[in-house]
Amino acid sequence: MTFDRLREDDPAGPGASHAAPSDFTLASDPWILFTAWMAEAEAAEPEDANAMALATTGADGLPDVRVVLLKGLDPRGLVFYTNLESAKGGQLRENPQAAIVLHWKSLRRQIRARGPVSPVTPEEADAYFESRHRDSRIGALASRQSRPLTDRPTLMAEVAELSAKYENGPVPRPEHWAGFRLAPVQMEFWQNGAYRLHDRVRFTRAGRSEGEGWSRARLYP
Repeated sequence: MTFDRLREDDPAGPGASHAAPSDFTLASDPWILFTAWMAEAEAAEPEDANAMALATTGADGLPDVRVVLLKGLDPRGLVFYTNLESAKGGQLRENPQAAIVLHWKSLRRQIRARGPVSPVTPEEADAYFESRHRDSRIGALASRQSRPLTDRPTLMAEVAELSAKYENGPVPRPEHWAGFRLAPVQMEFWQNGAYRLHDRVRFTRAGRSEGEGWSRARLYP
């Protein structure tokens, strides 16, 4: 699943129904449930239904968290893109595992996932970079993400210089810009209930390879 449309390699399969089960805690496949909830969120949320909090930890062991956009979803994992020289890029090199949470307040739902993280292929990064608005590509070239900036005019001057440089040609993907794929070993689906009696179900993978099966457990609120 990519955003804002479903692909033929959607985890539910071409032409499959993406309706969530009437009782989601009985679902047997977390990817089908994830896809169903994402489709409902994209239809209901007015802004960035694919926004997710991403938590990482570097060599110092101190957790860090920020909001990024989920840009790909299939049984291989969850894909997001970033400047590899950013704080999160450095932390993921030092400790290649992470956790995410998507929260949809209007739907009263959230999904949590955690697991190892690996780089996407250069071909995947190229394809996504090319799909971005030209100004966003220029911004990726100009930004030294997470590093000190004197003032905004300095940044905008660099953007203007790069815009002129690539005015008549393609904007290349910088080597320091790419993506990561989080391959969940655990996913939890949460739905708000009256009087804090929420519904929760947790899926746990037996191993860390894509072909491993999932066990399911319903949790107390």
